[in-house]
Amino acid sequence: MNLALFDLDNTLLNGDSDFEWSQFLIRIGVLDRELFEAKNLAFYEHYKAGTLDIQEFLDFQLKPLSRHARKTLDGWHSQFMREQVIGMITQAARELVDRHRVAGDVCVIITATNSFVTAPIAREFGIEHLIATEPEHHGGEFTGRVAGVPCFREGKVIRLGNWLAQHGWEMDSFVDTTFYSDSLNDLPLLNKVKNPVAVNPDATLRTHAEQHGWPVMSLR
Repeated sequence: MNLALFDLDNTLLNGDSDFEWSQFLIRIGVLDRELFEAKNLAFYEHYKAGTLDIQEFLDFQLKPLSRHARKTLDGWHSQFMREQVIGMITQAARELVDRHRVAGDVCVIITATNSFVTAPIAREFGIEHLIATEPEHHGGEFTGRVAGVPCFREGKVIRLGNWLAQHGWEMDSFVDTTFYSDSLNDLPLLNKVKNPVAVNPDATLRTHAEQHGWPVMSLR
């Protein structure tokens, strides 16, 4: 049995769902463009540079969820999927996932983006397992805070370990473990698997991959 781990944003997706969700809310008038767009762009640049303060970002990203009923949010997300996300999924990404699924591998999306945004995207790929940053909620409604360890950088290693333990597995339970990612932020987890794969990598990850003989591929 093999384990196939997939980062989502700029790996399986040709774009960043976290960034685009905020841009979508700005576009439909839920968030004020003047107040939110510059901050959204700044956070995205810090993420790409490896300098993101995850707690500050999550405060920015999760607060809007607490201001609206879950039913309303779900309706917006359905529109977001139709208008934005589907166009970010390439045929190559679908085929990569399908190859692992047909081979009988355990497939997992592991992403820093929160599970409200990413769960419908995982379903679109037909991937049963999702490890994501979890927004806190009470009675089905979001509080605007994060629950537990954010699934980011070293947090991805922690969250994966917890998920494996819940299923009675360890990394050594699998013959092969593969992780596909585009980002320098995922180096902690890339260094934990047997088969790290750089997908459309940023400059830092590309250099690291070339130095260590990791495969580099494109899904675009």
